[in-house]
Amino acid sequence: MSANEPFDWSSTPAAVWRRHRAGLRAVRRLDPVQWGSLTGIDRQQQALARNTERFLAGEPSNNVLLWGARGTGKSSLIKAMVNRYQEKGLRVIEVDKDDLVNLPEIVDDICDLPYRFIIFCDDMSFDAGESGYKALKSVLEGSLEMPPENVRVYATSNRRHLMPEFMSDNLKSKAQDGEIHPAEAIEEQVSLADRFGLQLSFYAFPQELYLQAVDNLFPGDIDREALHLEAIRFATSKGVRNGRTAQQFFRQYAGDKRFC
Repeated sequence: MSANEPFDWSSTPAAVWRRHRAGLRAVRRLDPVQWGSLTGIDRQQQALARNTERFLAGEPSNNVLLWGARGTGKSSLIKAMVNRYQEKGLRVIEVDKDDLVNLPEIVDDICDLPYRFIIFCDDMSFDAGESGYKALKSVLEGSLEMPPENVRVYATSNRRHLMPEFMSDNLKSKAQDGEIHPAEAIEEQVSLADRFGLQLSFYAFPQELYLQAVDNLFPGDIDREALHLEAIRFATSKGVRNGRTAQQFFRQYAGDKRFC
């Protein structure tokens, strides 16, 4: 597809923006993860569903930041959302952090289309000196021009404030007339995250929840005690318990005759 051809949104619910590939590319192998298959994030699912359904209905809705520990279901929740709502007119454009400078161009191309668009940025964070977040700010809340009503931004990040936080930033804060005035660096960090009206936090799984995720992947009449023991050993070797670890355990032991 050339950069001048209109993108056919009737044939796909999701696309990826790649500047070096001249624009949008349809997602041909969409992850089939289903909404009901996700475990241990009921609160986050309910909040995201309510916001997304309001957005699809043309009601007031927020941009969303999903932040927290790695492997806890942030990206999977977005993929499941695409599968759940694509028939209701939801379309998703994944934009890499390095391509955020193109957001105004992307938004201009879709603002008049008869779909509701989520701009999705996975694992988003900014290092000191990066400027891509400035284009993001204008799309989140607008500048002189209001952001379009059919576009929202959903992002995942391991950082709550999306930008690095240094001890020196806190040391530069000052007190004046009994009020604390944050340093400019802190103001910059918080101001970006504040533009996401809905912020959902994700945490590492306790062992009970991790084993529940494992059980969902191994249905049927099997030796649960042996399964749990092996699953705990696997998680211990990786040093983390989360949904991703459960999936990796399943891939490694799915063919084991003890667990089939």
